[in-house]
Amino acid sequence: MKNIFILLAFCLPSPLFAQEIPLNKYDLPVVSDIALYNKLVQADSNMQLVRVTDIPLDIRYATSANFTGQQLYPFAAAWLRRPAYEALLRLQAALKPMGLGLKIYDGYRPYRVTEKMWEVVPDDRYAADPKKGSGHNRGVAVDLTLIDLKTGRELPMPTDYDNFTEKAHHDYPDLAPEVIENRELLRTMMEAYGFRALDTEWWHYYLADPEIYPLMDIGFDELN
Repeated sequence: MKNIFILLAFCLPSPLFAQEIPLNKYDLPVVSDIALYNKLVQADSNMQLVRVTDIPLDIRYATSANFTGQQLYPFAAAWLRRPAYEALLRLQAALKPMGLGLKIYDGYRPYRVTEKMWEVVPDDRYAADPKKGSGHNRGVAVDLTLIDLKTGRELPMPTDYDNFTEKAHHDYPDLAPEVIENRELLRTMMEAYGFRALDTEWWHYYLADPEIYPLMDIGFDELN
């Protein structure tokens, strides 16, 4: 890592807070030190990565059954910045009377994992370019789907998770009416609770203004 620092200001609800964050090899400010992360959280609790405990998980990156063929996470867990997680909990409560719930495939992703993914799929329609970083690295992007609460089964969607074809795009039309309805319901509900959709992946959503939150490269073991 370069011995260069940037003064990064965050637009926080509390008085303006500025913190020096080291730049990585692409000149991106990335928090890779747990002590620095803790300082950010102390300054503003919205910076906290909260472990997901109240929403079902299917973390395939904790196994080799994913598009890289590698185990990318040491264990199955998901974290999200506090505002993102609290928004999902509100959405989960709104879905319950409909007999529906959420299932999360991925949340916060250490920057080092984004680098590994780019080596396998160097296509910014489906993987984040390390030169820019990802909303997942900021802890405000989430990959998820809808489930039937009675059965626990996922609602039919256009593709399986991490399908890197046009069929996974939000505007892909050649689908069963039920599938289109499910895809649109997920998008409508996510947008109602402050998230934005990624056009090329029906499962990927992120909070508006993700740049408020710094890129992170803190491992799961340290967060745990």
